[in-house]
Amino acid sequence: MTTIRYPWETPPENGGMIEIAEAVFWLRLPLPMKLDHVNIYVLDDGDGWTLIDTGMKSRKVQGMWQHLLDGPLRSKPVKRVVATHHHPDHIGFHGWFVEQFGAEYISTQVAYLTARMLTLDVQDSYSPGQIDFYRRAGMRADLLAKRETERPFNFSDMVHPIPVGFTRIEEGDVIEMGSRIWDIRVDHGHAPDHASFWSRDDNLVLSGDQVIASISSNIGVYPTEPDANPLAEWMNSCARLQEFATADHLALPGHKLPFIGMPLRLKQLLENHHGALDRLRADLKSPKTAGEIMLAVFKRNIGDGEYGLGLVEALAHCNYLWHAGEASRTLDQDGAYRWVIK
Repeated sequence: MTTIRYPWETPPENGGMIEIAEAVFWLRLPLPMKLDHVNIYVLDDGDGWTLIDTGMKSRKVQGMWQHLLDGPLRSKPVKRVVATHHHPDHIGFHGWFVEQFGAEYISTQVAYLTARMLTLDVQDSYSPGQIDFYRRAGMRADLLAKRETERPFNFSDMVHPIPVGFTRIEEGDVIEMGSRIWDIRVDHGHAPDHASFWSRDDNLVLSGDQVIASISSNIGVYPTEPDANPLAEWMNSCARLQEFATADHLALPGHKLPFIGMPLRLKQLLENHHGALDRLRADLKSPKTAGEIMLAVFKRNIGDGEYGLGLVEALAHCNYLWHAGEASRTLDQDGAYRWVIK
């Protein structure tokens, strides 16, 4: 297949739900950020509903869920909530469905433990170690000074408390949902232990944030593991999934529109990062911080609203070259690492 096709050109309205395959419904919920929505999939299991992700916690979204529970979902209970990965825009209401309705919480182990840890880790200010991390990455001085005084993002602001107890899924497992048998594939890079679900009975793939058509998922390095190499994990995962993707697969992603053309999209995702790495190799002929190479990586200026995500992704590209032995880094007197091609 040489093109990517979108069977639905218009998404459902926020809080609205449409059937896109037998026993599979597409729900869209709002997000308070530039990427202003998340896709949720509701699967009819006959005696109950299974939810693939649940959106980010807010009063507005809770009202939308209650409207659905009182309306199109009222005929049967929500029996299961499935996490594709641990990010707050995807698991914000998992705990709420467990607490309020006794739903089963299904997740990979790392995604569950990470979500539970982060929701319990409430911080009123950035720690010295976190500030050092951003300084070493070369964060812009005015933004670093602001970060030293502001309250950091807390998962607990956007995620209902994660319950004690879950059902683990792993690579190679199968699960029955929506009158189908799905193979579970677990990949990495955007998030550790990200689960996607591949139907054995038709061409559906619940791809989460692992394969999205018109945007590339953020690949970031964070203070919790400053020397991590998520870009290598991401690229390895994209290459691995090429073995399974076929031209007729209908991908149901966590954002943007469902699409046909997974083999091409996986190829594009790999080419996107290979291109960014080539530009970075050229830019690092002289020493630079991760904060100074964002234009080379992204081919555009990054605004303040996107700066944090841009910085951690730029750092991921630097770490990739460092782990590959192509670049070295030096911690300078200003506390920032400067990277250079060997």
